[in-house]
Amino acid sequence: MDNSNNLVPIGKKEQVRKMFNSIAGKYDFLNHFLSIGIDRLWRRRLVRMLAKENPQRILDIATGTGDLAIALLKCNPKEIIGADISENMLQVGIEKIKRKKLENRIKLELGDSENLNYQSNYFDAITVAFGVRNYEDLHKGLSEMYRVTKPGGSVWILEFSKPSIFPVKQIYNFYFRFILPSVGKMVSKDKEAYTYLPESVSKFPDGPDFLDEMKKVGYSSNRQLKLTFGIASIYYGKK
Repeated sequence: MDNSNNLVPIGKKEQVRKMFNSIAGKYDFLNHFLSIGIDRLWRRRLVRMLAKENPQRILDIATGTGDLAIALLKCNPKEIIGADISENMLQVGIEKIKRKKLENRIKLELGDSENLNYQSNYFDAITVAFGVRNYEDLHKGLSEMYRVTKPGGSVWILEFSKPSIFPVKQIYNFYFRFILPSVGKMVSKDKEAYTYLPESVSKFPDGPDFLDEMKKVGYSSNRQLKLTFGIASIYYGKK
């Protein structure tokens, strides 16, 4: 019997969850190796900027293995919560936090970016590092972030961009299309995960287009800070 007509394609959210569950054990190594460690510098830049606002409650969405959540301790907040839909990524992050003896300062838990299980107007700041492009419904995800942010609070989004200057654009495109997927596949043993990365970046509405999406939700004072020749950007908005 042919049951092919009964097969239901999985949505982007479930695809992302399965993909990150698959590569969780190798994620930290590949993240730092494939970016030559620059991703750490980008996170530190975000934290330095956010620290000036002295946030007391921070939610780190798409926290993964908790790298940004840990870096956010430099803001000296009262509460840091990291949320992610990948159970395996969270488990790696929880073990990392235990090794660093930070269990009393950071809480990691399952969470859906588009259906956040937190009360409205609760957090002083929301952060997302390399996760917004994975939202199944970008408007809904940004709206949920807006809902749980206090009036006067802020959102900080670190995401890959599309550099436009020569020769950075050409080198970047070659690396993302050929080098990164090959190395990622070889190390992670997942043939789709590091092909998905350049595809998701190419489809993401970066720059002014993303700032427009933030404005539609209601964020104000929106701005973009380009990092490393435009390879990545920090987006900022206030509620």
